[in-house]
Order: sequence, then C-alpha cells, then structure tokens
Amino acid sequence: MNLNLIYPMAAMVLLTFGVLLAMFRRRVRAVRSGATQAGYYKTYQEGGEPREVAQYTRHFVNLFEAPTLFYAACISGLVTGLQSTVLVVLAWAYVLLRALHTFVHLGRNSIPSRIKAYFSSWLILIAMWAVLVVGVATSS
Repeated sequence: MNLNLIYPMAAMVLLTFGVLLAMFRRRVRAVRSGATQAGYYKTYQEGGEPREVAQYTRHFVNLFEAPTLFYAACISGLVTGLQSTVLVVLAWAYVLLRALHTFVHLGRNSIPSRIKAYFSSWLILIAMWAVLVVGVATSS
C-alpha cells in the first residue's frame, strides 16, 4: 500500500467534481424545461429549484462542510510526516463512506441509510484526528 494521503484527497476531489457535473446537468435541464428560472441562480432568493435539483445542490454544498476537516487532517498528516498505515486506511474509509453517502443521498435517498453513512464518516474523521493528535503528542 502506498502510504500517501494525496490519493484519498484526490478521490474526494473527483467525487465532488462528479456531483458538480451531475448538479449542473440537472440545473440546465430544469431551466430548459421551465421548471426553474435562470435568474434564480443569480442570488438563490427569487424562485426556487425542483426538488431533485435542490437535492443535488444541497449535496454539493455538503461536500464543502465536513470534508474540509478531512482535507485538513490529510494535509496535517502530510506536513507532520504522520502518514501511518492507520491514517491512510482511515482516509480511504472516509472517502468510501462519503461515496456511499453520495450514492444513497442522490439515489433512493433513504434517511436511515444516509444517517448511517454520514455518522460513520464522522466517526472515521474523529479517528483520523485522534491518530494525528496522538502522533504529534508522542513524537515531541
């Protein structure tokens, strides 16, 4: 296994980009069909989006919330040299859980399944930070 945290970060970027493309396609389709007005996207205050488009929009925004702490953890691991096997495995687990969350949220949108994937990804994120904190504390 290559102990480089760049790869899981790149995978998260690709996941985010994939959601961006899917969201954009749905937005264009909604404007062309008349389901929403193009002017809505100027300020996001006048009018609205169809539910499916709003779901993709919300998910895209969500990928800039908790995942920022994932990127910070990975960069911290790179900077401190704490790219242990445990940290890399946790990083990949986080990416997989976020991909599962995406699949569920943008698919059948089962709330219990979404909560499990989302909460599990948070547990992994907390574990990543614990590994980093312990690693820094014991290397001093």
